Amino acid sequence: MRAEIVQTDQGYTATYNRHMAHSPETVWAMLAENGKLKQWFLELEVKELRKGGFLSFDMGDGTFEKMDIVDFEAGSVLAFEWDEGQVRFEILPAEGGSRLTMVESFPRITQHTAKDLAGWHVCFDVIEALLDGRKIERKREWEKEYEEYKRLLQSLSVEFE
Repeated sequence: MRAEIVQTDQGYTATYNRHMAHSPETVWAMLAENGKLKQWFLELEVKELRKGGFLSFDMGDGTFEKMDIVDFEAGSVLAFEWDEGQVRFEILPAEGGSRLTMVESFPRITQHTAKDLAGWHVCFDVIEALLDGRKIERKREWEKEYEEYKRLLQSLSVEFE
């Protein structure tokens, strides 16, 4: 399921909801344990897993961006700064597994927004595939989702900054 994008007083939110056929503990490990996190988001590393702690993003050029953790509940909530906005993951028990929700907030839609949205979408696909013991072709999936998110943003009649 694609993200639902909504305009807010502060900009926009993109909400992703996925049912995972795995326990909340198993899904949480994919977000909070660096060995598992690296399997689906190579550039991201948890440094201090607590409210007031931080994650580190490898910019690929020898520099790292520190992203403060703004909300945290072990096993269920991880929210951190993301560029000018924020990313918030929540995991809840659900019938047959768990429900993973991610809300990204961002102040404006830019030419890069569709790329980011497609990237997060594919991240969810990769997490699910890893937990299910399957493989997916990330690049092909991203290209497909990128086109869909471009269409979705255009349908909102938003002018890109």
